[in-house]
Amino acid sequence: MEDAPLPSEQGNDGECSTSQRGPDGIAAASDDQNGASVGRKEFVAPAVGMEFESYDDAYNYYNCYAKEAGFRVRVKNSWFKRNSREKYGAVLCCSSQGFKRIKDVNRLRKETRTGCPAMIRMRLVDSKRWRVLEVTLEHNHLLGLKSYRTIKKMSAGTKRKSQSSADAEERTIKLYRALVIDAGGNGNQSCGENEARSLSDHLNHLNLKKGDTQAIYNYFCRMQLTNPNFYYLMDLTDEGNLRNVFWADARSRAACVYFGDVIYFDTTFLSNKYEVPLVAFVGANHHGQSVLLGCGLLAGETMESYTWVFKAWSSCMSGCSPQTITTDRCKILRGAIEEVFPRCHHRFGLSHIMRKVPEKLGGLNNYDAIRRALTKAVYEFLKVSEFETAWGIMVQRFGIGDHEWLRALYEDRVIWAPVYLKDTFFAGMSSARPGESLNAFFDKYVHKQTPLKEFLDKYELALQKKHREEALADNESRNASHGLKTRCSFELQLSKVYTRDIFRKFQFEVEEMYSCLSTTQLYVDGPVIIFLVKERVLGEGSRREIRDYEVLYNRAAAEVRCICSCFNFYGYLCRHALCVLNFNGVEEIPSKYILPRWKKDYKRLHIPDPGPGEAGAAERVQWLNQLYRSALQIVEEGVISPEHYRAALQTFEDALNRVHQVEEKKE
Repeated sequence: MEDAPLPSEQGNDGECSTSQRGPDGIAAASDDQNGASVGRKEFVAPAVGMEFESYDDAYNYYNCYAKEAGFRVRVKNSWFKRNSREKYGAVLCCSSQGFKRIKDVNRLRKETRTGCPAMIRMRLVDSKRWRVLEVTLEHNHLLGLKSYRTIKKMSAGTKRKSQSSADAEERTIKLYRALVIDAGGNGNQSCGENEARSLSDHLNHLNLKKGDTQAIYNYFCRMQLTNPNFYYLMDLTDEGNLRNVFWADARSRAACVYFGDVIYFDTTFLSNKYEVPLVAFVGANHHGQSVLLGCGLLAGETMESYTWVFKAWSSCMSGCSPQTITTDRCKILRGAIEEVFPRCHHRFGLSHIMRKVPEKLGGLNNYDAIRRALTKAVYEFLKVSEFETAWGIMVQRFGIGDHEWLRALYEDRVIWAPVYLKDTFFAGMSSARPGESLNAFFDKYVHKQTPLKEFLDKYELALQKKHREEALADNESRNASHGLKTRCSFELQLSKVYTRDIFRKFQFEVEEMYSCLSTTQLYVDGPVIIFLVKERVLGEGSRREIRDYEVLYNRAAAEVRCICSCFNFYGYLCRHALCVLNFNGVEEIPSKYILPRWKKDYKRLHIPDPGPGEAGAAERVQWLNQLYRSALQIVEEGVISPEHYRAALQTFEDALNRVHQVEEKKE
């Protein structure tokens, strides 16, 4: 989708001049009768998603913006293709970025660098345009007069083309924004048209295509007729435009009662500018499968939209507040969660961060070595001191201490690095091991151009598939026996309790007890004993190496904790803790380490007590929700086969007769 060109005009003072900002937030021409530009000089600030016809257009735009703001620009990094030497990436920054090298400190020139973070990072994309991928607007120093010269590294060819900086500034800058097509279906909005909307207006309401609003309304009406416990909320602007939407069907509301303690808030489609600006609340059920806990459509990645959808979800779930919530790395999300769920443990998804490593670091020299060092620091070290040391060595060895993304990542380390998260419960949604990831719930059903109306159809198909998988897993867990692979009493104990999929994960830990070479006592502190478990593991290059794991054991308190924190990350004990229990003659795992959420009959066991006395309105609502959840379990498994269907139907008839008998006894 392409906006009209943005002219960068040459003013009388020789400085870069722009016209007044039009209604769409892009500078639009505003001429007087003589054709001269009037109005205050103002250049729209850079934003993620802007696109330019060429690198020079992008550079000139940022140069003009910098002059208006009062700082100078320099090229910090450039990336070229090896064969063609074609430029495909660049970082433009404030001239005050970074610091002088040590050997330059004693020179007579005054120090002007302050480590300023202001920058833009851009890349040549498939459309052969240059797209802005990252923006930092804040400076850490005072901005000067709007007359700075710019520091630019030019090739000889560029110098021949550009006789002066003034000539370069006369180039037309064609600015594009990666926005969803207008509700009317017109993708070509001229910045001079009165009906074009500002970026702030766009973020203030959903940018829907023609017929999308009706499709949403029809879907909600249909769901309320066929799904009695269906819930939805709509957020409207003062003008009556649809801004945000949230909904959850009966199954999602029921699942939240069981699995709403740990959630992953998925913003994949919203942050990647999909046609459907979808967000999803996702949990992990008793089989470790992802389960949907609610959905939303948001106008943008704003504090207002995120706060609204979190409050809508909490209201739908009767004030439910998650114990742990994992999201993509985003400061706005962090602020919204702190406001709505102040007691919640908010963590950034490690898999999201590691997926961005090629994009963020791919242009650096020694990229492969840096990636290996980063991966080792993140996944292999078990102590904070070891992680800090490894990070420092990596930064110093490769000279990447001033890399903006890495520096910001390090500042946030306590909410994404596994070594800091050992006291946070993740229920298997931690991605704390290499290769693990948090995938989008609708990943196989939505692509970037999927229309909203098509998504609503696929939404139901996706949920039906997920419900079928859960019902089949329930049936297999109850009726199929788990094959034992060892003589370990722990394996036999949990084979009778856990669901099939969770038992298989635990069974792997039991098998791996045999890769642990020794268990020795390190020291004793009263009732607490620290053990050292040595394990043979596959290291870098598939080499075998010995790794040490410290395990705390307290027999009196029936407590065992391993430094790897497998229990908090995945919800079951690790091989190292099992070795310590076995070493101390313990034949059964303590009950505190057998989580109810992994049990075969968890949904039937997890029923709140209605309490004595007469019921008020709130209690009756809770009863209704609980009865609906209980009935839903029978419905889900009643469609597995004709035999299941007949049994479920008979169960309902028997239950209804028993309820009628209660009323008859009162009479």
